[in-house]
Amino acid sequence: MTAPLDDLDDFRTLAAGRLSSFAHTTVPDAPGLRRAGVVLCAVEHDGAPSVILIKRAYRGRNAGQWGLPGGRLEAGETPEEAALRELHEEIGLAAGSADLLGRLDDFPATSGFAITPVVVVLDDPGPLAPNPDEVHSVHHTSLRRLADDDTPRWVPQPDGGSLLQMRLGPNWSVHAPTGAMLWQFREVVLLGRDVRVADFVQPDWTRH
Repeated sequence: MTAPLDDLDDFRTLAAGRLSSFAHTTVPDAPGLRRAGVVLCAVEHDGAPSVILIKRAYRGRNAGQWGLPGGRLEAGETPEEAALRELHEEIGLAAGSADLLGRLDDFPATSGFAITPVVVVLDDPGPLAPNPDEVHSVHHTSLRRLADDDTPRWVPQPDGGSLLQMRLGPNWSVHAPTGAMLWQFREVVLLGRDVRVADFVQPDWTRH
């Protein structure tokens, strides 16, 4: 694969087609379940199509953790509406329904949230405006890096199973839930594979 990883318009076409045929799963309602929406937002960065990640502010929920722009649903919101609202509130980027290409599987986080990832492409996102109350820093990882063979690393765990690390750069590894959603994005959207992630091992520190 070449052009779709290196050209934002080609990626949009590829992603829209693959997401339209992907039968995403939804975590059913249950007592105590909370819902959130996050955005896999593709933009051009340093000449390459890239996805935006954030490091959360060192306060409050998920302090200092890697994440995707997003947050909990407000009353009456769909996951898509919440994700786009949070994209604007957290890092200042405005996206509408026309920019939304589809969604991946809900991820049942050990924190008690069902997280819905949606995929957005922005041609002209404008300047970033991170909200310091929520975002410590904003980062980009190229589609090419996400698709590289050596990006996913599986670390065996003492009690069975393997912990996914998405190694996006030197000293930059992202675990589930965010790592799981990045991995499904890579597999389904970039590589055209039908995979699921709901049973991925999550580090103990993601429970909070």
